[in-house]
Amino acid sequence: MKRIITLIAILFISNISISQIRIGDVVVPEKVNFDGEELVFNGGAMRKVLSFKTYSGTLYTKAKYNDDKKVLDSDETMAIRLNIASKKVTNERMIKVFRKGFDDAMFGNTQSLDARIEDFLKLFDSPMQINDFYDLVYLKGKGIKTYKNGKELGFIEGRDFKYALFKIWLGNEPACQIIKGGMLGLSK
Repeated sequence: MKRIITLIAILFISNISISQIRIGDVVVPEKVNFDGEELVFNGGAMRKVLSFKTYSGTLYTKAKYNDDKKVLDSDETMAIRLNIASKKVTNERMIKVFRKGFDDAMFGNTQSLDARIEDFLKLFDSPMQINDFYDLVYLKGKGIKTYKNGKELGFIEGRDFKYALFKIWLGNEPACQIIKGGMLGLSK
């Protein structure tokens, strides 16, 4: 009987470790579910600045992708999760990163998205703490739904907005090359 209980405990523990993935000090789920659609871990990585871990970025998709253009062009439900790993990451700094990222992603030509970018940035007006996580979820054919720690913050319409937002991490000049490679499963 003792052996059976030990075997069950080992199987239970191994199932837990399979369903979660470690990225630096951050643990993320292998699968997530948004609006009834299950997405699986595509890849992720930790951003470091001067050897300090700042945040991790994780990509969740329905099918595995290793091509940035296919992710950007896809009209499938997918998500980027950002996990805050440092108190140096504040909402003010994050907003600044998003502004620069949108500008870079759109080659300075953001006019068609300006109103939606401003609405999106307002979603980040509350203080950030270590272990907070943000899900930027593209819902097929609709737009981006943003969550903080599982609580919905708001919705921004449009596939064009998804393209610009995801291009911040997956474009030709990403905010962090390490995170881009990690999200695409090309680096560890």
